[in-house]
Amino acid sequence: MPLKTSEKTTRKKAVMPIRSRIDYTSKARMNKIFAALDKLFPNAQCALKHENAFQLLVATILSAQCTDTRVNMVTPGLFQKYPTPQDFAALRPEVLAEDIRSTGFFRNKAKNIVGAAKKIVSDFGGQVPRTMEELLSLPGVARKTANVVLGTAYGLATGIVVDTHVFRFAHRLKLSQEQSPEKVEQDLMKIVPKDRWITFSHQVIWFGRKVCLARKPLCATCPIEKICDAPDKTV
Repeated sequence: MPLKTSEKTTRKKAVMPIRSRIDYTSKARMNKIFAALDKLFPNAQCALKHENAFQLLVATILSAQCTDTRVNMVTPGLFQKYPTPQDFAALRPEVLAEDIRSTGFFRNKAKNIVGAAKKIVSDFGGQVPRTMEELLSLPGVARKTANVVLGTAYGLATGIVVDTHVFRFAHRLKLSQEQSPEKVEQDLMKIVPKDRWITFSHQVIWFGRKVCLARKPLCATCPIEKICDAPDKTV
C-alpha cells in the first residue's frame, strides 16, 4: 500500500542526519589554545618599556594607532626630560605634542597625557590609581589602557586587554562575534579563567605580532591551525 504524503514527509524527516554544531568556546578547544600559547610564549610580558605605572600609562596612551617599537624609541628621552607626573602636569599640551609627534595623533595624545597627569597629581596624590573606575576617570583612558596598567603594573586581573591583535584573534578563532572591543572583552572573560587574564592578554598580543598577522597569517607554522577555520587562512 503506498504511503500517504504526510507519512512520506515523516519518514524523510526521520532519516535526515542531524548536523552537529561546533562549540568554538568549549573547554577542550580553549585548553588547546591555552596549551599552544603557553608553549609559544611561556614568559610573555608587555612590550612597552617602562619603570613604573605612570610611565606605562603614558606609553600605552602613545601606543594607540602606533607600534610599540616606535613608542619605545620615543619614551626613554621623554621620561628623562619629564621624570614625574608633576612634570607632565606642568606642561602645555602643545609643548608635549612636539616631543611625541612621531607617534601620530600627537595633539590629542598630548592633551590626554597632560590632562591625565594633572588629575593624577590633583586627585590621586601623584600616584596612578589602582581601580578600573578611577583609571577610567582619566583623560584618554579606556578599558584597554586601564587593563594594561592594572594587569602589568599592579598585577590586578580586572579584565582582558583587547587591542587590535586580541580583537583579530578572537574573531578568527570565533571566540566572539562582537564588533566592539568592550563586548569582545566581555565574551573572552567568560571563557578564559580569571587567573589567566593577564597572561592571556600578553600571549595573544605576541601571537598576533608573530604568527596570526593581519594581512598574511603564518598558518603553516601555527600550532592551532587545525582547530581554526578562519576564512582568511593561508593554508
